[in-house]
Amino acid sequence: MLREGQATAIYRADYQAPAWWIETVDLTFDLDPAKTRVLNKMRIRRNPDVPAQALRLDGDELNLARVLVNGGGTSFKMDGSQLVLENLPEGDDPIELEIFTTCAPEKNTKLMGLYVSEGTFFTQCEAEGFRRITYFLDRPDVMAMYTVTLRANKEAFPVLLSNGNLVEAGDLEDGRHFAKWVDPHKKPSYLFALVAGKLVAREQLIKSRAGRDHLLQVFVRPGDLEKTEHAMNSLMHSVAWDEARFGLSLDLDRFMIVATSDFNMGAMENKGLNIFNTKYVLASQSTATDVDFANVESVVGHEYFHNWTGNRITCRDWFQLSLKEGLTVFRDQEFSMDMAGTPSARAVKRIEDVRVLRTVQFPEDAGPMAHPVRPDSYIEINNFYTVTIYEKGAEVVRMQHNLVGREGFAKGMKLYFERHDGNAVTCDDFVQAMADANPDSPLAQHLEQFKRWYSQSGTPAVKAVGQYDAAAQTYTLTLSQSCPATAGQSEKLPFVIPVQMGLLGQDGTALPLQLQGEADSSLSKTLVLTENQQTWVFHGVTQAPVPSLLRGFSAPVVLHYDFSDAELLTQLAHDSDAFNRWEAGQRLALRYALQAIRTEGEVAADILPAAFVSALRDVLRHPELDAAYKELVLQLPSEAYIAEQLDVVDPQRIHAVRESMRQQLALALQADWEWAYETHQDTGAYRPDPVSAGRRSLTGLALLMLCLAARSTGDTVWPGKAYQRFKVAGNMTDRFNALSALVHSGAALAQPALERFHAMFKNEPLVIDKWFSLQAAACDRGGQVLPAVKQLMQHPDFSLKNPNRARSLIFSYCAANPGAFHRPDAAGYVFWSERVLELDAINPQVAARLARAMDRWSKLAEPYRTAAREALGRVAAKPDLSNDVREVITRAIGD
Repeated sequence: MLREGQATAIYRADYQAPAWWIETVDLTFDLDPAKTRVLNKMRIRRNPDVPAQALRLDGDELNLARVLVNGGGTSFKMDGSQLVLENLPEGDDPIELEIFTTCAPEKNTKLMGLYVSEGTFFTQCEAEGFRRITYFLDRPDVMAMYTVTLRANKEAFPVLLSNGNLVEAGDLEDGRHFAKWVDPHKKPSYLFALVAGKLVAREQLIKSRAGRDHLLQVFVRPGDLEKTEHAMNSLMHSVAWDEARFGLSLDLDRFMIVATSDFNMGAMENKGLNIFNTKYVLASQSTATDVDFANVESVVGHEYFHNWTGNRITCRDWFQLSLKEGLTVFRDQEFSMDMAGTPSARAVKRIEDVRVLRTVQFPEDAGPMAHPVRPDSYIEINNFYTVTIYEKGAEVVRMQHNLVGREGFAKGMKLYFERHDGNAVTCDDFVQAMADANPDSPLAQHLEQFKRWYSQSGTPAVKAVGQYDAAAQTYTLTLSQSCPATAGQSEKLPFVIPVQMGLLGQDGTALPLQLQGEADSSLSKTLVLTENQQTWVFHGVTQAPVPSLLRGFSAPVVLHYDFSDAELLTQLAHDSDAFNRWEAGQRLALRYALQAIRTEGEVAADILPAAFVSALRDVLRHPELDAAYKELVLQLPSEAYIAEQLDVVDPQRIHAVRESMRQQLALALQADWEWAYETHQDTGAYRPDPVSAGRRSLTGLALLMLCLAARSTGDTVWPGKAYQRFKVAGNMTDRFNALSALVHSGAALAQPALERFHAMFKNEPLVIDKWFSLQAAACDRGGQVLPAVKQLMQHPDFSLKNPNRARSLIFSYCAANPGAFHRPDAAGYVFWSERVLELDAINPQVAARLARAMDRWSKLAEPYRTAAREALGRVAAKPDLSNDVREVITRAIGD
């Protein structure tokens, strides 16, 4: 275990190519939960481009039994956890290296390497889990061909899976059997996978555009097969989409997905054998919500798309993690938007992605764990699977898409694969391919400057100032940029920032845009901001315009413009850009919330002006807007997002103000909510398509608001209707929306509904996760949530060892319920510190993610700030903290 002072930072600048290459790997597993035997036969070769040095192989919690070189014994030594061979034969000839080890999968609570979950073997090797299986050069730039033979008891483990294609299988003596798999593609060790257990499969034969046959398989535990249809459909859609959009075909005879409930991540893109958290595979209308269905489609797409962007071309080193993750998140976002179909549904997806960026990634950029999309150093790589790497990385790719266009981006992808297929490369290689494929684009013209998005941390701010000259009929727009100092980076150079924009007339009509020196006009234009300050002059502007800036959220920045309420109301009513229409409502709501928070005294009951309430009524009643879009516009900014706009954060004040605003909307629009609920009922057969899901989301919001209104008026009709809806709902979305309305409104019927819900779904783990999460995230009235959470930890269905269950209860309370977590008596912080330490002893990765709940403690007002610092100190004082947790805590404290 890591002791204080032992943490060692790894720096990108220190990268060196490996002194040895591994050409082939032949692994034989004798699988036994208590003692698995692993025979690793490798063909290795010296790297002629690196000075000769010893072979140092990584290992972790392995029992070494034998090392042979070219069939004979050899000397070796251990240096910490590394196996060191110093006397290997000289020359360029390949060397046959054989290593025999054992490990104990049933004792592996970290869920990294080879482990057992409910009687089934699984692996998780990214980032550095393969070293827990055998001694190896466990780094992504070492790519080899793998042959894997699995042997196990046939009755206990009838299904034996690994990467690639099955080439041989049969029975052995003593009730055992074997399966031999060969992967035809070179891969790094982090993409290795094996699965062995009692599983059943949904299978589908497909034919690619090239005419090649492929077998798709989704493996689950017996009893879950009927919940895999949507995952299979999502996989088929993913294969077809990647062929159609980017010309990338499935390159294996078969493609397999396996689901497990014990998994640290959402899913893992192992070559041809993706291992998934059950949360992103299992879905039926009785057990999964519309959000779950959408997430399954998105994650299945994401992992499949990794087959090319991550597997065929992988990372040179872990600092380049966003090379595969940022690009593949962009691809899965585009996939989901294309599958959504309508422009409105595409906009809903875009808004949802931006909300995640603003509420999670922007705070990370401003906090102690701030790091560039391509980090410069790390202590524990697992801590850098972050929203910066994934979501901001995707925005950096999206900006390249914006700068070169859809066709240009496709050309860049084609060149990227022509140059680098089968190799381990860097983020620079991707951007270079995009620029070289589009030499006349703004990206190519500002290439080196654009790369600052990879090297500079922090969220840039763009300030816009507009000036209208009625006599000259010109509109002058000045944009300036800045970026605050972040952890480890005090000075920032200007970024390349694409700003898509339009102009609206006072009545909301789109005004033509014609820049000085241009012959043609358009209704939308992308300005490229590259200097600290630039100015553009538009001609032929016949009236004072309302600027519509950063359309589609064309860059991951904070936009500052002194909009009047009237200008924002114009955008909310008329802007043709769906993102900016939504954004106008969010800006107004945020403005009123901040005013109320900064006003001393009791929180008012009428925070929102009548004009804004009326504007929201118009949106709700609008005959042409989609229901899903209306639901997004009518949602208030989250407490976390509001907190990020403040220098000093009083969580209870924020909670009280937002609840007052929500209560005001519930009462002021009560008749409109009733209309929305009654007219948007989806009474036909269940379909998880965007239109149907949108109708359910709006009725769910309406039901919550009606139950909140009833709380103020004392009415029992709507809580009663919600309870009835809960009982008779024909799908999980409607049922859970009704249950949520009762719980979040504090209705008396909430408790019997919760009890009934548990009784109905006690044998459905993913549904019970929802049950735990809902109670942990409930609106805190009288400080009752923490005692409820502590009581739920004693529930027979709760297990701290299961990551899904720990996240559903503990994370929902500590990270997603600020009004309940930030208690004046500091009990929430004490609970957090105890759980971090408890989890660290079991699963450091999960513990480190929980530790991140206190990233922004230094912004808290007193008494919260001092109490939070004390809680961090209690965790830091533990001498045997994991690398994972100590890095997070040390950076948070900042000492």
